[in-house]
Amino acid sequence: MARDRQRTERPRLTRRVVVLSLLGAASVTLYATLVPLAAVLYGTPLPLSFILAAAACGAPLLAITRPRWAIALSTAASFALPLLVPRELATEAPWPWSVPALLAFVLTVSVVTFRHGARLGAFPLVIGALASLTAPLLRSEVVSSAPVAANVTANLIVTASVATAAYLISALVAGRLRVAAELTREREHSALEESRRALVEERTRIARELHDVIAHSMSVIQVQSSTARYRLPELDEAAVAEFESIAATARSSLTEMRRMLGVLRTEDQTVELAPQQRIDDIPALVDTLRRAGVTVGLEITGPVADAPQAVQIAAYRITQEALSNAVRHAHGAAVTVRLQADAAAISIRVRNSPPEEVTETRGSGHGLRGMRERVELLGGTFLASPTADGGWEVTASLPFSSAVPRHPSATDPEETS
Repeated sequence: MARDRQRTERPRLTRRVVVLSLLGAASVTLYATLVPLAAVLYGTPLPLSFILAAAACGAPLLAITRPRWAIALSTAASFALPLLVPRELATEAPWPWSVPALLAFVLTVSVVTFRHGARLGAFPLVIGALASLTAPLLRSEVVSSAPVAANVTANLIVTASVATAAYLISALVAGRLRVAAELTREREHSALEESRRALVEERTRIARELHDVIAHSMSVIQVQSSTARYRLPELDEAAVAEFESIAATARSSLTEMRRMLGVLRTEDQTVELAPQQRIDDIPALVDTLRRAGVTVGLEITGPVADAPQAVQIAAYRITQEALSNAVRHAHGAAVTVRLQADAAAISIRVRNSPPEEVTETRGSGHGLRGMRERVELLGGTFLASPTADGGWEVTASLPFSSAVPRHPSATDPEETS
């Protein structure tokens, strides 16, 4: 069925194909009209009618790829056709421009202008108009009478006016399409840059996760293993050797981690040398927002200082991201932050009231996804949802059991990866 459907599908017509088809149809129609008209009504020899009509009506099609040849053919036709008309016939029909020849001339000017620009399009307009002016000068016997001279003048004025109008319209339309194409290219470039930025943010997020959780935990393992022989003097030589092996493996893993972080970080990122923020740094974060004019309430209860290092870092980052989302998407709303710790977990709740100004802007969801991934990494639960009064609430529970335990005698080294 799929193959049959593919066989029955018709090729889609592009705008270029449609325009070329219409231009070809117009040229063929003008040629079929100009040949008998020149031969019968204007008395032009039939062979010359075929040749000159082909030059005049083929010029628009040739102008697509060979504009200079098209200008030469159109000029030659506009110069020769009026000169071949007998005097008695020139006074009975529109002269020096017949209607099909005028339309072919206008079409040539339009195609050259639209396809190759206004500067080149001015050449067929000016040269064609000047070439048609030579007919009355060379055939003075045709314009000897005042009525015929008036008709000839009107014919030239109409031709010049219509061709000039076509030239201006073509130049304006071509300029408009070029601007639209440029805007499309800019949008595509912006979309490409946006995708690249999203990729960089994703790589940064991965590097942050590795840095905040894995690297810090490996540092703790390395410190605890290296100091075990001094903290636990009852260990035998086999146990000491085992701890030394664990420490060596941890140091090797940290080295590989640093190399991986160097690959993931972009050139404009600097290595973080300061210790990671913890729950004790949340009040300073809240004070920064308050100084910026945001109403933030903070409540921290329970033994939060006893939380493992990974939980401390995750709690700070989740609170930071939730506050950032509240400030970004709920302008003027009051925010409350509550952290409650017990012996097994820390509960986080960040809630904002309804915003003063409702906007339709929505984020890409990377912030919520990053918070959820942090929580899931520690085996906790995460929920972000609107409240009944139109606000927004983020809740997270971070258990201690899934985090790397802190040894009472081990200190937290500064992360230098």
